[in-house]
Amino acid sequence: MISNLKLSLWLIFCLPLYFHAQDKFTLSGRITDQASNESLIGVNIIFPELQTGTITNEYGFYSITLPEGTYNFQISYLGFNSISETISINENKTLNYKLTESTESLQEIIITENVEKLNIRKPQMSVNSLSINTIKQMPVVLGEVDVIKSITLLPGVTNAGEGSSGFNVRGGSADQNLILLDEATIFNSSHLFGLFSVFNPDAIKDLKLYKGGIPAKYGGRVSSVLDIYQREGNSNDFHMNGGIGIVSSRLLAEGPIKKEKGSFLLGGRSSYAHLFFPLFDLDSKAYFYDLNTKLSFNINENNNIYLSGYFGRDVFEISDSFENTYGNTVINFRWNHLYSAKLFSNLSVIYSDYYYGLRLNFVEFDWKSGIKNFNLKYDLKHYISSNFKLDYGFNSLYLAFNPGEINPTSDTSGINPYNLIKKYAFENAVYIDAEHQINSKLAVSYGLRLSSFHRLGQTELNLYKNDHAVNFNEDLQIYEKGEIIGIDTYQRSDVIKSFIHLEPRLALAYQINENSSVKASYNRMSQYLHLLSNTRSPTPLDVWAPSGKYIKPQLLDQVALGYFKTFKDNKYSLEVETFYKDIQNRIDYIDGANLIANDAIEQVILNGKARAYGLEVLLRKNEGRLTGWIAYTLSKSEQQTPGRTAAETGINNGNWYNTPYDKTQDFALTTNYNYNKKWSFGGTFVFQTGQPSTFPNGQYEYNGINIPHFESRNSSRLTNYHRLDISAIYNPKPDSTKKWKGEWVFGVYNLYDRKNASSIAFSQNRISGVNEANRLALFGIIPSVSYNFKF
Repeated sequence: MISNLKLSLWLIFCLPLYFHAQDKFTLSGRITDQASNESLIGVNIIFPELQTGTITNEYGFYSITLPEGTYNFQISYLGFNSISETISINENKTLNYKLTESTESLQEIIITENVEKLNIRKPQMSVNSLSINTIKQMPVVLGEVDVIKSITLLPGVTNAGEGSSGFNVRGGSADQNLILLDEATIFNSSHLFGLFSVFNPDAIKDLKLYKGGIPAKYGGRVSSVLDIYQREGNSNDFHMNGGIGIVSSRLLAEGPIKKEKGSFLLGGRSSYAHLFFPLFDLDSKAYFYDLNTKLSFNINENNNIYLSGYFGRDVFEISDSFENTYGNTVINFRWNHLYSAKLFSNLSVIYSDYYYGLRLNFVEFDWKSGIKNFNLKYDLKHYISSNFKLDYGFNSLYLAFNPGEINPTSDTSGINPYNLIKKYAFENAVYIDAEHQINSKLAVSYGLRLSSFHRLGQTELNLYKNDHAVNFNEDLQIYEKGEIIGIDTYQRSDVIKSFIHLEPRLALAYQINENSSVKASYNRMSQYLHLLSNTRSPTPLDVWAPSGKYIKPQLLDQVALGYFKTFKDNKYSLEVETFYKDIQNRIDYIDGANLIANDAIEQVILNGKARAYGLEVLLRKNEGRLTGWIAYTLSKSEQQTPGRTAAETGINNGNWYNTPYDKTQDFALTTNYNYNKKWSFGGTFVFQTGQPSTFPNGQYEYNGINIPHFESRNSSRLTNYHRLDISAIYNPKPDSTKKWKGEWVFGVYNLYDRKNASSIAFSQNRISGVNEANRLALFGIIPSVSYNFKF
């Protein structure tokens, strides 16, 4: 058996080396922007005669191994002039290229290669890329460019409605998304309770959203990965750019530390609408600010180092009685090392922190909670041949959870200091991923991730009768807190509970012809962290909890099948995908669950399961004056928590019910029209099935009080959601040779003033005694104007 295993491993990983090792040479190098010397991600390097090619990685590096000979090759990238050259391959070569921005007029077709076009041949599917230029052209609320809102215009991606934070992918919850900024985890992606995202568009270089077929180097979440990279800064010249809007402004500075060797980037944003509150006799404040920074330095041809950071805070105050502060802090050191022309590596040391603070002056106490993690990861990319590549590495993550602590703010408050029990965990993973072009028609990506999670010791851990933290009262037919029979104490180094999971990944693509292919994928993923929230979208007060003795990790199995086609020389592209997701151990809450300051959260939660399935269609127009896409999703997202025994009813009588993120139909139209050099116009239209909700279907009277009786969970819906947004960008001097360049951005959010329901509340009219339903709508029509500049 061991001999068979060795033979299988040799066939998988060594046989491709044997066939591609003779009379071949490696061409490698880096591709950068000539103006700024920044690396470019996803640049296409194509050898038409060989029908092969490669793309640059996240740090602008490429490598391809070719037979000896003389070939024509092309380098192309969105918005940049292409390079076409002839090269003789008779030895290993290192060639670095600098691309110049396209200067063709907007009346002509200037987008000849679009990084957002699907790659027919590659097995990767269920992935969407958006350039930051595309995002900046979209209409937005209050004129503030929003990365998170832009991805909700893609198929399979929604959110919980206006003013909600986070996003939902293929029927999953917001905490099931892994959000990375320069490889560091962002735990809260929103400012002002969901009004804006935490990502400064001027500091962002590239983003990718993985909805399925997720590579083995990613793990820890079961719905999606949003991978965002910051710009490095200009190492040639000093520049500044920014924008002034109605409610916020931003400013970014970049320049060389050492010309063509090192650079810095420093960007800041802040809102200031609260400064006008006194004009309306409002004694309140609501604002945010954030800071992006990055230092990059090229030590030599084989070594680059980066130090990046993010710091953001939201502040919400009501008079002198209430103050709420929350936000993210991220620091990341990375070292790129090139072992050879075929082996690229990246070492990252990352610190990430999410803080939540609440000061209640009227009762004189402070509340603090949060989560911190320390992350060490090492990733290697091995370009073995033009047809075979390996990614492998490891990841070690230490997590510290602070569920909450209360401290008095004065000696007379009468409040005693109190700390909820802090929790700790250690998460590790090793992975290997192979991308294999088997022949001209068939390409396969296959990999394996081995993840482990260790719940570390804490000062106290409740012990329950029969190991049940939640009991079922058969007489009352309700769930109740379990009976505590003792308390265990641990040292920090002790391990309370361990989990180990194998997570296979598989994707394949079969090319029908030059313009079309079919793809399929399967991935299993584990999630060991849970966001405790009983709202439709995350709030700053929500608390993260680790898996352990009473909380099991979530396990996902997802399959997807898709058809991909390009039309008219890549002018149009079509993606059609269907998917099915099954999630084990999805947390559910018993009726009446109290999640705030609960030191025994296991007493109000049960482990259930979830499923989601659907169809996604994405039709793009990639070239010409008019570009954009149509996205449509037809899907179902459900959850079930059956009873643990025949006597238990489970949640919702053990029946499947709609998750809060279920949107049966989701349609989005996104367009951009370049009218001339001075004017361009954008528009988006969105239609979504209403949010699932639970309404009362009756009432009874008890001691003179009317008490409502509610229907089954999420069996009703809010009204359907739809909205039209438009924008216009005006560049008054497009041909100016002056250093100062500016543009005006005009927008109208919700053009026809649709009053979309955010929630419906039921109450009894105090005068008439009649029950009433009150619909809350957050936004009507909102015009905006902003001015962007650079010099």
